Amino acid sequence: MDSRPLILAPRLQMIADMVAGTRIADVGTDHGYLPIYLLQQKRIDFAIASDIGREPLAHAVRSAEEYGIVQGIDFRLCAGLDAIAPQEVDTVVIAGMGGETIAQILDTAPWTREGTHTLLLQPMSKQPLLRRFLWERGYCITRERLVLDKGTIYPIIEARAGTMQEPTAAQCYGGILLTNDPLFGAYADELIRKLRRAAAGRAQAKDTQTAPEDFAAIADALENMKGEWENADCKRDRANSF
Repeated sequence: MDSRPLILAPRLQMIADMVAGTRIADVGTDHGYLPIYLLQQKRIDFAIASDIGREPLAHAVRSAEEYGIVQGIDFRLCAGLDAIAPQEVDTVVIAGMGGETIAQILDTAPWTREGTHTLLLQPMSKQPLLRRFLWERGYCITRERLVLDKGTIYPIIEARAGTMQEPTAAQCYGGILLTNDPLFGAYADELIRKLRRAAAGRAQAKDTQTAPEDFAAIADALENMKGEWENADCKRDRANSF
């Protein structure tokens, strides 16, 4: 057993910084680092660390022992939120999965959109699908952050039960509340490059069928969002110069 402090990678550290509750569920906990860190820092009182795999969950147990956390974490082998009751937690963290998987987990736990729980979601892929799912299913995105970790920019979405205005296709890709984030320019640039490549590939394939998404139009809209971000950034720089 070791009582040394756990140091998180930037992606997990950003999620930890966004935790405001005191009782969390860390779904797909893997190594268990997030609840271990939050308990070490006395930021939470209790955590459920769940995983669908026996070995990752066993690894999380070993990590807790290694870092001197012997109380405060309940380890559960289950898919998604299947073995977690709404009254047990105030915050649900689902990180390091694809957006489609996160949506499926939330869809099988309707209590996440019926109460006062805070959701912290970090999709590794299919972010547009997840943002649209949240709007369609009665969640409200309340905060978004970007974090750079090992050369990749990751979005983190905070959501709660509620309603919000239907997001545009560009917002589903580039975020609803990210245009004040210092990393938004680089994040938008990467999205625009991918969308332009997809549009070019579709044109080269002579795809004449009605496309579900107009990649070129979404890229154009993201260019406009980036321009607004740049103008706002210039205004902040000028204000800070006085």
